[in-house]
Amino acid sequence: MKSKKSFENRIFESRFFKDAKVKAEKIANDPELLNDLIHRADKKALEKGRSVLDEAWDSLVTCFRMLRAYTRGEYRKIPWKTLVAFVGALVYFVMPLDFIPDFIFGIGYTDDVALILWTVNSIKADIEKFSVCEEGTIRN
Repeated sequence: MKSKKSFENRIFESRFFKDAKVKAEKIANDPELLNDLIHRADKKALEKGRSVLDEAWDSLVTCFRMLRAYTRGEYRKIPWKTLVAFVGALVYFVMPLDFIPDFIFGIGYTDDVALILWTVNSIKADIEKFSVCEEGTIRN
């Protein structure tokens, strides 16, 4: 009997997410490209609004701050795996043509939101570590 794959698993196994992961490694090593990606993802998140990304909004905003601190060299305690996972999710998030193309009214962002939720949940411990450091002075 064939087991049903979850929606999230189908996204992660899609060629779109695989392409995003490949791009993520390159972007994670280039502060200029990373800043550009953060800017585009932040802009898209604000355009779509808090209601679309409700469950992940606070973590998403914290991750944007964490990545900005990383690109400025103020916070380098992000494990490589966490960095690439979140950058990959952002690459996927800003791609208009992905598993469910963004232009499909009503459901176009379902895959984006699912991926963001899964990613922030999987890196929650690193987000919390950053938040603790952020409360004080960010130090390497």
